[in-house]
Amino acid sequence: MPTDLAVDRIAALEVLLVEDASFGADSERGPRAPHRHDYHELIWTRRGDGHHLIDGEVVEVQPNTVTLIGRGQVHVFERASGLSGAVVRFGDELVHGDRTNPGWLLGSRAARTVVVPPGDVPRLEATIESLAAETRRPPDAGSVDLQRHFLSALLLWVERWYEATRTQQRDADDAELQLYRRFVDVLERDFARHHDARHYADALRVPQAALSRALTKVTGRGTKELITDRRMLEAARLLRFTDLTVGEIAFRAGFSDQLYFSRAFKRRHGEAPMAYREQLRGRGPAAADA
Repeated sequence: MPTDLAVDRIAALEVLLVEDASFGADSERGPRAPHRHDYHELIWTRRGDGHHLIDGEVVEVQPNTVTLIGRGQVHVFERASGLSGAVVRFGDELVHGDRTNPGWLLGSRAARTVVVPPGDVPRLEATIESLAAETRRPPDAGSVDLQRHFLSALLLWVERWYEATRTQQRDADDAELQLYRRFVDVLERDFARHHDARHYADALRVPQAALSRALTKVTGRGTKELITDRRMLEAARLLRFTDLTVGEIAFRAGFSDQLYFSRAFKRRHGEAPMAYREQLRGRGPAAADA
């Protein structure tokens, strides 16, 4: 028996179009082993039945829904029959750090399944197909911007549909989730300048302990870890999408010491910053870090 969960990784973006697929008991292939996501996943189900497990919770397959699985969650499709739709997988770095950041929604440890209004299904599928087409064509100067554009539209629609289904009887985790959403807004503004939990608690006018409890309940991570995650995300984005030096990137991510930043980045990603950049750009491992 494996001693640890397998971790699924992707380069940046994957779109899989699914038509009449079967998994688990309804297929000769059987179910996959549980695996931890190193990316976010959006599963659009046009039709089909079955269920999957997300962090051990049974989530039924429902037609005309989008299921959200956040980075770090453990997922397995245990059974599916006649499944048609699409799977969109994307890394943190493709998500803008502004209004289209889905962290507040994907950060929740609870499984989120969102009903898509029938009238919105055609444009949802058209956008997913456009996104899939962009991943298949040779990359050019506009590829990343177009991928972000289509992905941002998908995420904003999912947020709109999610909010539209909320009732006056709010979800049990509403208070914590709303605090997390407010925290994300402050974090986007201040992550490069403020790295201490007290700053964020003061900005949100809540005790540090209360903020930490809420964030841990929603995301499984405390205040300090989420601050560090955001700084490392900024560094990864800049390495992937710019030609800034490691020193410039360290400064923009809020690190005053380039050597400390390089070591911290390698602990997080398993590679030094320049090696990470070279690998993502398809040029193999870098000989040395700048």
